[in-house]
Amino acid sequence: MFRHILFACLIVVGASVQAGRAVAGPIETITVAGGCFWCVEADFEKVAGVTKAVSGYTGGSVRNPTYKQVSRGGTGHYEAVKIYFDSARVSRDKLYAMFFRSVDPTDAGGQFCDRGESYRTAIFVSDKAQKASAEAAKAEAQAALGKTVVTPVLSAGQFYEAEDYHQDYYKGDNLVLTRFGPIKQSNAYKKYRDACGRDQRVRQLWGGAAPFAGG
Repeated sequence: MFRHILFACLIVVGASVQAGRAVAGPIETITVAGGCFWCVEADFEKVAGVTKAVSGYTGGSVRNPTYKQVSRGGTGHYEAVKIYFDSARVSRDKLYAMFFRSVDPTDAGGQFCDRGESYRTAIFVSDKAQKASAEAAKAEAQAALGKTVVTPVLSAGQFYEAEDYHQDYYKGDNLVLTRFGPIKQSNAYKKYRDACGRDQRVRQLWGGAAPFAGG
């Protein structure tokens, strides 16, 4: 009798799992550059429907670049983030709109305290649908700001994942040496973000429409 009840329970559980899978959409990706990739990754991993965000480099000519090469300049690469999302839970259009409201898209020289080519903003698109969506988001952001948006929409090239220590930097527990002394990585990230003025500038530009300003 017990085995019959257990079997019936397993059928119900299995049906529930299948039902959950049925409502999930395909996993899609977008690739954006918004200055420090630690911050972009931290922001978008908070979004319901985003399954993961990966820091990396793209847009340049150097194969398999290192962080040192990219940050030094001359590679043409941007610090970028590939965002994986469930299209049944969050749309590409919404993510692009959130991206513009998480950066200063009027700044062509970098983002916040980080200056230089690797910290510029951009959206990298791999097909016509992505391009149309990105261009529409850019036009809407420009209209909302009443200022020229300089963020380009570029054709996607090879995306190189950044070194392991850059992934999920914002929640790491390792001790790192900073000008504040040795502190936990997650705390170092918070101090960097605050000192760089990212959230302050985004709030200044976007006000209450900024989805992530505050951490």
